[in-house]
Amino acid sequence: MSNNKLKFLFAIVLTAVISAGITFAVVQKGTGVSGAERTGDDPFEKLYSTYDTLQGEFYQNTNEEKLVDGAIKGMLQSLGDPYSAYMDQEEAKGFNENISSSFEGIGAEVQESDGKIMIVSPIKGSPAEKAGLKPKDKILKVDDKSVEGMTVNEAVMLIRGEKGSKVQLVIERDGVGQLDFNLTRDTIPLETVYTEVEDGIGKIQITKFSETTGKELADALNELNDQNVKGLVLDLRQNPGGLLDQAIAMSDIFVPKGKTIMQIENKDGTKEVQKSQNDSAVNVPVVVVVDNGTASAAEIMAGALHQSAGIPIVGEKTFGKGTIQTAKSFEDGSSIKYTIAKWLTPDGSWIHKKGIEPQHKASLPAYANLPYLNPEKELKQGDSSAEVKAAQQMLQALGYEDIKSEGFFEETTKKAVTQFQSENNLSQTGTIKGETTIKMLELLQAKLKENDTQMSKALEVLNEQMK
Repeated sequence: MSNNKLKFLFAIVLTAVISAGITFAVVQKGTGVSGAERTGDDPFEKLYSTYDTLQGEFYQNTNEEKLVDGAIKGMLQSLGDPYSAYMDQEEAKGFNENISSSFEGIGAEVQESDGKIMIVSPIKGSPAEKAGLKPKDKILKVDDKSVEGMTVNEAVMLIRGEKGSKVQLVIERDGVGQLDFNLTRDTIPLETVYTEVEDGIGKIQITKFSETTGKELADALNELNDQNVKGLVLDLRQNPGGLLDQAIAMSDIFVPKGKTIMQIENKDGTKEVQKSQNDSAVNVPVVVVVDNGTASAAEIMAGALHQSAGIPIVGEKTFGKGTIQTAKSFEDGSSIKYTIAKWLTPDGSWIHKKGIEPQHKASLPAYANLPYLNPEKELKQGDSSAEVKAAQQMLQALGYEDIKSEGFFEETTKKAVTQFQSENNLSQTGTIKGETTIKMLELLQAKLKENDTQMSKALEVLNEQMK
């Protein structure tokens, strides 16, 4: 990497020019149409008439603000687009905080999918990640309240809360069934770029695309350049996306000048081509790692780096979100978020609901998909449940292979638990709760880090490039 080029990256990030965003950080101001502007052929006459009728004839007093909010919400819902929604003042505030990468909650990107609230990806270091929530998990209940029929924003307002407060989620996971998660809300980390160096290889993990991510990446590359790394692994796993301008500016760092980063297809079918405007600042081999939690802006970057810079992709098929949203705010602090265009990869492909297929496929070990166990819930001999089955599978992954994983806590499982407790200096109760549960989760996480098969594959591909 050239030092001179890298030192200029911050300027690239600040001066990147775009025409639209996955989500814009700056929203527009809007005003409504007054009743005095109605005309005889006004297509909204039915709406006005309904409003006047309810105001005058409904048997109880009506709230003008709620009637208007409900009408706007209905318009957005009628689009059938999970990424378009009305946000009241509180919801809009939470949305803007998320874009700024500063909020309190569980730290999971969610969207509506086929009438259900689905997790796109948990954020690194968040309660959601630590609890074991996975992409494609569907949220059924929040604190025993069903979220069926709710908008994404309504569900998010239930899930979010002050740091230290608790929230209980009932999740439906494909192939597993219903699972209970008890989470303690926390401040979601502001940092979005993490680095480490191993055997001369720089690893860069990008967890989302917020307002500061481009600068964080520039700083990270400068630091790695000072360490004379021989190659880079760009880890976009579990990255739910974010701001389009950041994705373009960051892709510009890797894509040669004049090459296409992405295309934007507008409503009328016209296309705007976004090209790299600067000489590539990275001149060492690079590999990108993705999974089914890689979405939106992260997919833009992965597609750009592969198709326009020849950088190989390793991992699993990505999430598949190929639309662009913007937001428009109103004087009262509420706003609407709506889809304005499709985005296409450099070769013109629309990956919406399809995802990007890696050239080198690699999956994590099966135990990486095991659900979180609530340390407060006791599992004991005689119990039969999905939690017992998960605990048995965890013990098997930790080397206690003699037990069965059928979901029934029998004598063999009790013996294995007692042995586990003895070997880890825990009280030998033969039941799974508290410190025993926490220790199992800690050891499983450590084992997964040591056996990150996707990262291992990425390093193998990178080493081949470096020969």
